[in-house]
Amino acid sequence: CDDLIREHGVEHIVGCYTSASRKQVIPIVERTERLLWHPARYEGFESSDNVIYVGAAPNHTVVPLVRHMLENIAGDVFCAGSNYVWTWETNRVLREIVTNAGGRILAERLLELGETAVDHIVREIIERKPPAVFNTLVGQSSYAFMRALHQASRRAGLSTPVLSCSLCEPELKLIGSAAAVDCITSSAYFESIEAPENRAFVARWKSRHGTGSHVSVDGQSTYVCVMLLARAIRRAGSADVTAVRRAAANHRYDSPQGPIWVDPDNNHCFLTPRLARSVPGCQFKIFWEAGAPVRPDPYLSNLDLASIGGKLDPRGDAVAKRPTHLRVVK
Repeated sequence: CDDLIREHGVEHIVGCYTSASRKQVIPIVERTERLLWHPARYEGFESSDNVIYVGAAPNHTVVPLVRHMLENIAGDVFCAGSNYVWTWETNRVLREIVTNAGGRILAERLLELGETAVDHIVREIIERKPPAVFNTLVGQSSYAFMRALHQASRRAGLSTPVLSCSLCEPELKLIGSAAAVDCITSSAYFESIEAPENRAFVARWKSRHGTGSHVSVDGQSTYVCVMLLARAIRRAGSADVTAVRRAAANHRYDSPQGPIWVDPDNNHCFLTPRLARSVPGCQFKIFWEAGAPVRPDPYLSNLDLASIGGKLDPRGDAVAKRPTHLRVVK
């Protein structure tokens, strides 16, 4: 990024998938007064004048998923994740909500990024028979875990629900059809969204990348980043960072995932949370979605733990009134 800015005069950067990469780039764009358009869902507890957070905040992903688990599956959960900030912060929010509701974190087992030696975690799950598994493993670690857990569960005659905030359509194909079925995922985007904007987007995607390809939430969100940036530049009349940031605020764009706009209070986006279950064919079947875009709450400052325990609000209001012990992480 330093080279792009110093040698090429780049003013806007679209990217950063992992939180580790984002946290390296933010000081650069802040020091040079550039703007990072960040497409990936992330763990929250961050805000910068030099970042437009287009991906989902934790109140769009973690909170609805944990509510569903507590209200429809169980209060006790086994956590398996990658040993970096996405897992640390996601599990911390999970623990806060679950323990307040009277549930338990039965175990929290972490692997280094890219590690695929998962047998010891799978053995523990089979032995302990938790009512639910919360998976924050990423990449090859997650794929190996899902395959191994499926095989071990089949041999043991078990069927343990696996929940995730990151699993997407292309990954289902990489995991394998049998092991990838029946996982519950929380996301603002699924390829199966029945909306004219999404049907047209998916058709263009498959025309370009092949009929056997699948759109991920990250691919769609990166497209949305570019569209929001282009529209803001057009309204601002230049690529000046201050002018573009001002032009982007509160401008509604009917994207493939639905209406989206930037909240100028924190530079995060209003998004529509959704829950879906993976089905054969590398797809997700949506079984719940908010009735309207939900205000981003990256610090969960409006989270009311006492409100979690009834049925999911059909309007999607998965945030409420008071802060708890959640902390800001830099």
